[in-house]
Amino acid sequence: MKFFIDTANLDQIREANALGILDGVTTNPSLMAKEGITGHDNVMQHYKTICEIVDGDVSAEVISTDFNGIVAEGEKLAALHKNIVVKVPMIPEGVKAIAYFTKKGIRTNCTLVFSAGQAILAAKAGATYLSPFIGRIDDSSWDGMELIEQISHIYSVQGYETEILAASIRNPLHIVKSAQAGADVVTCPLSAIMGLFKHPLTDIGLAQFLADHKKANG
Repeated sequence: MKFFIDTANLDQIREANALGILDGVTTNPSLMAKEGITGHDNVMQHYKTICEIVDGDVSAEVISTDFNGIVAEGEKLAALHKNIVVKVPMIPEGVKAIAYFTKKGIRTNCTLVFSAGQAILAAKAGATYLSPFIGRIDDSSWDGMELIEQISHIYSVQGYETEILAASIRNPLHIVKSAQAGADVVTCPLSAIMGLFKHPLTDIGLAQFLADHKKANG
């Protein structure tokens, strides 16, 4: 399972990349705005900078909701760098654009997915990645992991090549459960990734090792 970091913060991207386990980055307009990145030229430059930091796929999201607008934005984004994946919303015009991009050899990430039916449509259109929003599904009293399992089963049975990218990850347990459920990728905040390191027995064991070493070596 691949690890993507879901942020536009360059320091966090560098920190995650330094761990040696980072495979890519996902971003969206909200994350860009959170970092104070505004204006078309600044946003485009920020995507380039991210691509220079991480040698992996970088999802860059369109903001248009009509076919022509999505295509125009997507082609500009794809031209920025070979690692750019165009992030397209799960709407009829978005699926239409994904099919267009697939024929043009432009990779896509279908976002805002909340059902297996939507996952089938995205795969049929040839999406490279599919992003079910796990945390938001859980917030609605549904089981996000059950959806991942369902999509994973359908894709396996049907032979779809679209990769399941578990998004809206809130904590380390979401990451572990996504792996168990068959996700190909998780995209998450740095805090969730770092949370995987934590276990009290690790801390206790390390403290004991260091104490024993100090006794033995003065």
